[in-house]
Amino acid sequence: MDLEARKYEFIQKLFSVNETLFTKLETIINKETEEFERISIEQYNKEIDEANEEIDNGNFYTQEEARNIASQW
Repeated sequence: MDLEARKYEFIQKLFSVNETLFTKLETIINKETEEFERISIEQYNKEIDEANEEIDNGNFYTQEEARNIASQW
């Protein structure tokens, strides 16, 4: 099933959900779209500098540690 068909099917299902579930879905969709807003190059560079500082201070997980953590999920 292609994306357009899946979207249509999803929209059809929305008509039968209760208000609580609809509100939750609405919150998720709104949050996801907010996360894709562009940030300025200054903010981007600031976040990179902050991340590099965290690494320099030893605040990171190795790949093996990250795998072990993820395997416990």
